[in-house]
Amino acid sequence: MHFSKPKSIPIYLSRLIFLKNSQRILSTKPSHYYRKGNDIDDGKENQQDHLYLYKSKGQHLLNNTRILDAIVRKSNVRPTDTVLEIGPGTGNLTVKLLEAANKVVAIEIDKRMVGILHKRVSDKGLQNRLHVICKDAMKAEFPQFDLVVANIPYGISSPLVAKLVYGGNPFRSATLLLQKEFARRLLAKPGDSEFNRLAVNVKLVADVEFVMDVSKREFLPCPKVDSSVVIIRPKAQVPDVNLDEWWAFTRTCFSKKNKTLGATFKQKKKAIELFKLAKTTSSDRENALIGNNYECDDDCDGNNEEEEEVEEESDGEDGFASSCSDVEMTLFKEKIIGVLKTGGFEDKRPSKLSIEELLHLLSLFNQAGIYFHDHVNPKDTDNAAFAAATL
Repeated sequence: MHFSKPKSIPIYLSRLIFLKNSQRILSTKPSHYYRKGNDIDDGKENQQDHLYLYKSKGQHLLNNTRILDAIVRKSNVRPTDTVLEIGPGTGNLTVKLLEAANKVVAIEIDKRMVGILHKRVSDKGLQNRLHVICKDAMKAEFPQFDLVVANIPYGISSPLVAKLVYGGNPFRSATLLLQKEFARRLLAKPGDSEFNRLAVNVKLVADVEFVMDVSKREFLPCPKVDSSVVIIRPKAQVPDVNLDEWWAFTRTCFSKKNKTLGATFKQKKKAIELFKLAKTTSSDRENALIGNNYECDDDCDGNNEEEEEVEEESDGEDGFASSCSDVEMTLFKEKIIGVLKTGGFEDKRPSKLSIEELLHLLSLFNQAGIYFHDHVNPKDTDNAAFAAATL
């Protein structure tokens, strides 16, 4: 059965696939819905027989069988695997996963979707292998799983990826359908225009592989942008680095990713911030303030034209600066620039540095008594939550 596309809205689209003995009709604004029931010719449209889909909640259902099959195939699902699916919706991907895996754990915040998912899976006799958690994925505690395969709601992409790669649950891989622009950021390499802190933080602990692009026309309702499928695989071995320190360091470096590191660290605001941390984290104050093993020149005092263009100071920082001597601040800024000069990083830009180079620079800073995270009074939060907030 085909519906022509009228000029006015609502625009009626084709029925959703995979819905056994039911036909469900979607429409665009002012609402998106499908109608439950076997008879579409009865002329009755009870409000309770419709499920409205909300773009604002990321409810875009992928309905292309070929793409769904490809996602499951690329995920390399084994018969013994437990698969975690986030945002299953009406179950188009869930049913495919249940046919390939031992068990699927689906996390869905929308109770309406949960009811439809249970019925659909029950009709196929697969209900014993499905466990549904009706919670916000960002607040839910993930059970043990082997794989993640999911069409991720765009709005939680960044914190969810962070929760996966920095969470406590080991897993083999995560096959994710993401907004295309977000996927490109994950895939970016040093020197790419999209390379930023997100890519750096994820690739510290995982490898990211591109699988395929998916047109926005494959979703109901149709989103505004295309999507991409990527596979994230946790690394077997990760660098031995304090993650809190790493996150704070990359936040500093990538605040202006195309500015030279010399210009970033010469800012008075940044120098004061690091000076505060040096005074609280160093057991030997003199070691944190004075370093004679680094060469420096006259421009270390912060009187730099590029610095003045971006320098912003708060009253609190001015107060702290006035409470310490000019000599202390000058020596500390010399130490910072001396580290950059010694490592050959002063004129380099974060967007062009590899993870190995960034790790080396952080090590040089720490060896000189310069820290980016408060080790004395650390924040009371788990790794995944803090990573999500800092990506």
